[in-house]
Amino acid sequence: MHKQRTSRREFVKSSAVGLVAAAVGGEPQSVVRSGRGNRTLLKGGIVLTLDRNIGDFENADVLIEGKKIIAVQPNLKADAQVIDASGMIVMPGFIDTHHHQYETVLRSILADGLLTGPKSYNSEIQAILTPAYRPEDAQISELVASLSQINAGVTTGVDTSQVSHTPEHTDACIDGLAKAGRRTLFAYSQGVGPGVKYPQDIRRLRTQYFSSDDQLLTLAMGGGPDANVWRLAREVGAPIVNHIVGNAAALEQLGAAKMMGPDNEYIHCVRLTEAAWKFIADTGGKVSIATAIEMQMRHGMPPIQTALDHGVRPSLSVDVETNMAADMFTVMRATFTLHRTLLNERALAGEQNIPPLLSCRQVLEMATINGARDSHLDHKVGTLTPGKEADIIMLRTDVINVTPLNNAPGAVVTLMDTSNVDTVFIAGKLMKRGGKLLGVDLPRIRRTVEASRDAVLRRAGYTRNLFGSCCMPGS
Repeated sequence: MHKQRTSRREFVKSSAVGLVAAAVGGEPQSVVRSGRGNRTLLKGGIVLTLDRNIGDFENADVLIEGKKIIAVQPNLKADAQVIDASGMIVMPGFIDTHHHQYETVLRSILADGLLTGPKSYNSEIQAILTPAYRPEDAQISELVASLSQINAGVTTGVDTSQVSHTPEHTDACIDGLAKAGRRTLFAYSQGVGPGVKYPQDIRRLRTQYFSSDDQLLTLAMGGGPDANVWRLAREVGAPIVNHIVGNAAALEQLGAAKMMGPDNEYIHCVRLTEAAWKFIADTGGKVSIATAIEMQMRHGMPPIQTALDHGVRPSLSVDVETNMAADMFTVMRATFTLHRTLLNERALAGEQNIPPLLSCRQVLEMATINGARDSHLDHKVGTLTPGKEADIIMLRTDVINVTPLNNAPGAVVTLMDTSNVDTVFIAGKLMKRGGKLLGVDLPRIRRTVEASRDAVLRRAGYTRNLFGSCCMPGS
C-alpha cells in the first residue's frame, strides 16, 4: 500500500483489523509436508472429477504436487504425504460467481427485506449503511467472507464489493482477500462519496496488485452496462462483471454497438427481452444466477431455463449475506428445486414436450466448472483434471445426514450442508482439515468483526433489531 497515506494506513495495520494477519497463518506444523517434497496423496475416496473425459471413480486416489493435480486414478503409488479419503467424496471446490463480500458485517440484518422500495436493500444497505464504512470495515468483511466460504468448500469467489469510496477502501478490500488466501476474482466496483476514483483507478490496481494473472487474486471490472467503463476494462485487460436486473434496453444498445463479448459476465439476467438474451448467447456471454436471493428479494424469476433455452450454461452465486446464507449447498438446492417446481407445474398442467429436468450432476457443474468458466479460470480450476491447480474439497459421507450413501451427486446437492466439508485445498495448500480451518484464530476474528459491525451501525445511526424486522414488506 502507498506509504504516503500514513495516518489511515497505519491505523489499519495497527488496529484490531491489523491483528487479523496474525490470526490467519499458514499450515500448522502437524500438516507441513516434510520428507516427501511437496506431494500429497488423497487415498481411497469417491472421486467426482466433473471432467467428462476422465469420469468418476467409486474408489480412487488424487495426487497433488505443489499447486497442481498430477494424477487421478485408482491404486496410485507415490512417495507423498497420505491423507485418508475413505468415507469422503473428493471433488473440485465450489465456485461462487457473484458475492458482495464487504457486507459480511451486516449479515442477516435485512433478512425480510426486498431489493427496492421503502425499507429495502437500496434504501437501507446502499443509502445508509454502506457510506458509513471505513477501510478497516471493508477489510475485515472481505476476510471473514472469504474464510467463511473456505469453511463451506467454496474455493473461488467473484467479489463484487461496491465499497470503493476511496482508493484506500479498495486497497483494504484487496488486503482482506489476500490475507484469507482464497482464489478470488476481484471485480473492482464503485463506492460513494467525494473520494471515489472509479473507474479510472483500475489502472493503478492493475499495476500495483494485478500485474500477473498467474496468482490467486485476479482483476475484473464491476458495474453495469456502461460503454465507457467496458472500454476501460478492456484497455487494462480485465473481464467485465455486470449487474443486469431488468435493464434490457441498455444491454441491447451495447449489443447493437458490438460491445458485448465473451469477457462479459452478466449477473441475474432477470426480466430481459429475447433480443438481449440473443446478444448474450451469440457473443459468448456468461450468466450468473443467484437463485435464492432473486426469489427472496423480488429481482424477478431466476432465468434458469431461459438461459438453457439459449444454450447458455449458467453458473451460480450467493449475492448478499444481508439476506441469505453464502454457501453453495443453499444455492444448489434452491436451483434444483425451483427448476423442478416450474417444469413440474407445466407438466401437471398438461403441457407436452417440456424441457428436461435438471439433474444433480448438472447442478454440480453449475457450481464448479461453469463457475470456473464464468470467472475466466477454467484453465486452472473447476475439475479434477491433471495439470489444473489443486482446488479440492473432501465431503464426509459417513455422518448422520448422508449415511448410507447411495448416489454421490445426489448426496451433495440434496442432502449435504457445510458440516460435511471436512478438507479444503486451494492451489495445493491445505486450508481446512478434519472440519476445522487451519491457522485461524476464530475468537479473535469474531471480536474484530463484531467491533466493526458496531462501529458501522453507530456511524450510520442505525439500530440493530435483534428480534423484530426492520424491513418486512408492507410493515
